[in-house]
Amino acid sequence: MGKIFYIMGKSSSGKDSIYRQLEKDQELGLKRLVIYTTRPIRDGEENGREYFFADENKLKEFRRNGKLIEARTYQTVYGPWTYFTADDGQVSVGNDNYLGIGTLESFVRLREYYGNEVMWPVYIEVEDGERLERALAREKTQEVPKYEEMCRRFLADQNDFSEENILKAGIWKRFENHNLDECVKEIVNYIKSVQ
Repeated sequence: MGKIFYIMGKSSSGKDSIYRQLEKDQELGLKRLVIYTTRPIRDGEENGREYFFADENKLKEFRRNGKLIEARTYQTVYGPWTYFTADDGQVSVGNDNYLGIGTLESFVRLREYYGNEVMWPVYIEVEDGERLERALAREKTQEVPKYEEMCRRFLADQNDFSEENILKAGIWKRFENHNLDECVKEIVNYIKSVQ
């Protein structure tokens, strides 16, 4: 049976970098599971790569058609942004393995939808001070930096990824991302052991 390896962690923990390296590893043969968001696209992002950038109408369409798996709305300093996963034909749980990225909440909902034997957590950790430095460096590269939203996200992560929530989600293994290459190697070995 196929598996979905689902990357999670607080903002600026290196999830996107890890995702890109795992996706390129042809030996793993992982297909992409891309979620949707109503937030604006950032500089350097591409529709269908990091997210499918959608509007509220698309969200309503999935909900109306019974295809919405999970949705989370965040009250940002720029208004509400929704992130959601839909049963849109991307995943065919047979022998294929997939790579996704999201939150603890979305992981739990996907596990309820696809089952424990399909969903495999890949939880990334980085010390908070280092994460804050990374977040600030990334935001400085944006044409219009959104520092207030960066701070909101950083603080919200403390609640969203509390130790209680991590344990409640059934996260039993964690990957420290102090060195990207070493972290990726450890995750690759974990994925191969599960495949």
